[in-house]
Amino acid sequence: MTGGDNAGKAKKQKYFGKLVNLLEEFSCILIVGADNVGSNHMQAIRKALRAKGAVLLMGKNTMIRKAIRGHMGSNPAVEQLLPMVKGNIGFVFAKGELGEIKKILVNARVEAPAKAGAIAPCNVVVPAQNTGLEPTQTSFFQALSIQTKITRGQIEIVQDVPLITEGQKVGASEANLLAKLNLRPFSYGLSLNQVYDNGSVYSHKILDITQEEILKKFASGVRNVAALSLQVGIPTAASVPHSIARAFKNVLAVSLQTDYTFEKAQQVKDFLKNPGAFASTSAPAKESKAEAPKETKAAKEEPKEQSDEDMGMSLFD
Repeated sequence: MTGGDNAGKAKKQKYFGKLVNLLEEFSCILIVGADNVGSNHMQAIRKALRAKGAVLLMGKNTMIRKAIRGHMGSNPAVEQLLPMVKGNIGFVFAKGELGEIKKILVNARVEAPAKAGAIAPCNVVVPAQNTGLEPTQTSFFQALSIQTKITRGQIEIVQDVPLITEGQKVGASEANLLAKLNLRPFSYGLSLNQVYDNGSVYSHKILDITQEEILKKFASGVRNVAALSLQVGIPTAASVPHSIARAFKNVLAVSLQTDYTFEKAQQVKDFLKNPGAFASTSAPAKESKAEAPKETKAAKEEPKEQSDEDMGMSLFD
């Protein structure tokens, strides 16, 4: 065995060891695509991820699969990563808030020109504009069926033109036109594919869900459960507060129609019997400061008594 073979084998063993160690240390992995990402761009992304405690690891798919299969004895859940190891992919090992890691990857994308032969990652529309080009180049636009007119000795595109469709191969004419107009319609960077989290695999779009949205959905679900429970008569944690409130209203209604009473019901009875007594407590508040008499200690305590009564009354609304 030659020295080159030994070096290659040692390099592979080092890579396998690094990948296995990362699989043991991190429970969350973002699977990313790395098409059209240059080496300098990749280094900048690595640096940004490292600041958040994340590690980006690229490698040959055959080596990645072999390392994962070798680690399945210790952690069978990593088998779910195997179907995602295809194409030009890499792993971002992360801890903590995955949403922050995703923001780093999204913000790390850079603009790029459209090159002939490349597959368009998005639709490209050329906006209506004065191109600044001389009239001698009108035939170039005619070849692409783009309507133009001459304005002040320059070619002007009359209306927005859909030039390239997502997934379409960029032609030489389209690439030349975009270069002449100094348009860089594409952006490249690490694209998120899937997320592996403690043995579960889900779409990266879930990372965009905010805590407020989760709470809103949860509250909506609780309301639905409560409504269904009340309708079918099966008590649940969501419906019990409503059932208690209904029962209280029923007991209150019975109390108002009979001699039976209890503390909260008596407050309502007293109010219905003499509403003026409750209204009189708030009358001094309407007087002006000049007309209002000096407050006594007992008068100062009246608002508190009124507040207690109001709190009691609010239970029966």
